[in-house]
Order: sequence, then C-alpha cells, then structure tokens
Amino acid sequence: MLRTNETILKRPIILTEKSTRLREGDNKVIFEVLPTANKAEIKNAVQKLFGVTVLDVNTCVIRGKDRRMGRGYSRLRNWKKAVITLKQGDEIKFFDEKAE
Repeated sequence: MLRTNETILKRPIILTEKSTRLREGDNKVIFEVLPTANKAEIKNAVQKLFGVTVLDVNTCVIRGKDRRMGRGYSRLRNWKKAVITLKQGDEIKFFDEKAE
C-alpha cells in the first residue's frame, strides 16, 4: 500500500472538549492517523500538508469498545490518535472563520 501524506492523516478530531482546550491553550492539534504510521511519518505529513512547524508528536492506540446490537455484542475497531504540538504562532485553520 502506498503511504502518502494524505493517507497517513485520516481526519482531525476537533469537536471534543479536550481537543478544543488543547488547540486554544497549548497550541496542539489532534488527528486520527493510520494505525501503522510512526511519529516521524506523522510529523512530515503535517508539516508538508499544512505548512507548519511541528515540535512534538505523541501517539496512543484507542481500544475499540464493546457495543450491544440486539441480543449480541459487537466490538468497534481500534484506532490511533496523534497529538501534535505546533510551534508558537503556527496554527491550522480547519474552518473558514469569516463568519461575523
């Protein structure tokens, strides 16, 4: 499988309280990433796609939860989360913030 910058970063996690607090206070951004991606690949992908300077990358694997489906149980998939620390002054805008 070809791993490009676009495939390493799956989606930003921006609508949770923790991600909002980290983005506003500590200049950190959270992404769901490819489970096999390492920290160096994640850092290069963010720097090339968004044109920012990455200082640090922390990753963790989130275990899938058990869910009830009728009489049976199902398990959600495991996924990998990356918390990316940006250089002071750099930011990634996910929305066009022109609304007045």
